[in-house]
Amino acid sequence: MTNFLLWLVLLIICWPIALAVLVIYPFIWLLMLPFRLIGITVKGVFELLNWIITLPFRILKGPSSIR
Repeated sequence: MTNFLLWLVLLIICWPIALAVLVIYPFIWLLMLPFRLIGITVKGVFELLNWIITLPFRILKGPSSIR
């Protein structure tokens, strides 16, 4: 919502730049997509490593008592 409001302000101030942003934005999104996928993958690997490293501690702690 904030981005849309900022775009409306830009449209009022300078409409050619606002229209150029509207045309260029999908291309920027496509260029950033691989980096987002890499970020998701790296986050998943770190979560897996954290889970593997803390597994012995969770096993030694035993089942949690739910009341």
